[in-house]
Amino acid sequence: MTKGQGTNICHMKLTNTPERFGTVAIALHWVMALAIFGLFGVGWYMVDLTYYDELYKTLPFYHKSVGITLAAVLLFRIVWKLMNPTPKPLAGSSSFEKFAAKAAHLLIYVLLLAIVFSGYLISTADGLPISVFDWFFVPASITGIPEQEDIAGFVHEYLAYALMALVAVHAAAALKHHFFDNDDTLKRMLGTAPRSD
Repeated sequence: MTKGQGTNICHMKLTNTPERFGTVAIALHWVMALAIFGLFGVGWYMVDLTYYDELYKTLPFYHKSVGITLAAVLLFRIVWKLMNPTPKPLAGSSSFEKFAAKAAHLLIYVLLLAIVFSGYLISTADGLPISVFDWFFVPASITGIPEQEDIAGFVHEYLAYALMALVAVHAAAALKHHFFDNDDTLKRMLGTAPRSD
């Protein structure tokens, strides 16, 4: 890290400005990214577990607990986004790039909400509440839908695959901006972009 980068990070604001993402937005982005990748990996692995596997009950417990926590963080992030300005697109971005970025971000939020909700329907189909790290319980308020667990499970799985595909495109676009366009798109979300405000 250069001296300039360290100064940028030290002087970052909690809230966004028209030029920069704030510390809270950056932290939410990366914490959620790690949680999403972790949940996908655990979910992909645990679907093949049998009753006699040691992790048969453990992995679903943590998958649900982290999923509910992620849902709370997601709702907070949406509120935070509505309360803060979105940094302006960098100079040189085409109209298509601006539209594609907005559409991709909106679709990511929609997919996350749908994945969380379908996961809730899977977990509460039997009428039992969801234990979150044994700290508290989320009640089963929607039950009795015919084949609720199977339908919600199908939706949950394929929306998760769709989310991962969209995230891959999102990451590829960020890398394209960084390595080919030589702009500060990725640096702004890492908190290392030069200050201009």
